[in-house]
Amino acid sequence: MRESSIVVRPVPTDSHIYTESTRLQAAGLRSATKLFEEAARNVAIPRAPQPIAIADYGAAIGYNSLLPIGAAIAAIRKRTRSDHAILVAHTDVPGNDFTALFSTLADDQDSYLKKDSATYASVVGRSFYTQILPSDSIALGWSSWAIHWLRRVPMPIPDHVEISHSRDEEARRAYARQAAADWRDFVAFRGRELAPGSRLVVLTVGLEPDGSSGFTTAFDAIMSALAQFVDDGIITADEVRRMSIPSTGRDEKDFRAPFAPSGRFEGLEIEHLEMMDGEDRFWSQFQSDKDDRAFGANWAEFLRTSMFPILAAAVDDDADADHDRDHTGTRRREFVQQLEASVAAQLAAAPAPMSIPLAMVVLAKRRRSA
Repeated sequence: MRESSIVVRPVPTDSHIYTESTRLQAAGLRSATKLFEEAARNVAIPRAPQPIAIADYGAAIGYNSLLPIGAAIAAIRKRTRSDHAILVAHTDVPGNDFTALFSTLADDQDSYLKKDSATYASVVGRSFYTQILPSDSIALGWSSWAIHWLRRVPMPIPDHVEISHSRDEEARRAYARQAAADWRDFVAFRGRELAPGSRLVVLTVGLEPDGSSGFTTAFDAIMSALAQFVDDGIITADEVRRMSIPSTGRDEKDFRAPFAPSGRFEGLEIEHLEMMDGEDRFWSQFQSDKDDRAFGANWAEFLRTSMFPILAAAVDDDADADHDRDHTGTRRREFVQQLEASVAAQLAAAPAPMSIPLAMVVLAKRRRSA
């Protein structure tokens, strides 16, 4: 899970499961996609033969990028010739499943590559907390469900697995500092990469009024399961203490902080900032079909792909490795399976809508004066 002390986002081992479960995330894309289309109608477009560059920051396997980027390409095509090349650069950390990303781009019915013959795809395997693309090269940027993942674990969380639900002040301060530094660096390097007249649309996790990152019912189920697992001897208390999810939401003041007091930072300014409540599509489905088991299973599957691999990394598999290399990872796999089953059962027993605080930010880089 680490590359040179950089914490990477969970890499799914089953791309089909990941694609199905990320439909929850895709539900939060509708409003952000509209902003992205609007940005595409207004960004500066370079003259041919220079390609129109679009960057997808934190692509994962590309599922949450296809429709927004496709919509942006359609908007751009109304402003330029059909043979003006468009280059889409999908970026993520080196440990990302780029094979699954290539498959998504090649095979998914919503792939923009199937709809525009003059659009080309590329990938960059580097963290977006550094500069990863040439300066002044990107006309349009997109990032969804990515920047809430911090570049590293600032410190262990002693009383929870997620920082916004912790009461430990030292840990909360450490995570707040890391989140501030990460957002500042993300913006600073995008300020270098984005071309004059460009836009960047960011969809990410926000904060509730009480300061939590939401998903409270899910985290309650996870913590209940972990406590029971310790009692049952499935995992140890020390392993639980090592479980810390390097993720946090941000509120409006957090997003605006790098831009104070002038309103500009590294050539960028906030053009739009909106905090919103995301739709719980699993709850909407439950209200229609009243299938409590499906509700619990859908949420547990989403959590399995987005969070459980990080928790499983704290489970010690040395005993397995000492005896049989073929069984290395057995305890972790069993832990994930049991955690998924426990969380699914708990959520099915008392179905309730999940709190999903979101934030949408549009950053703009001014055109150069004539």
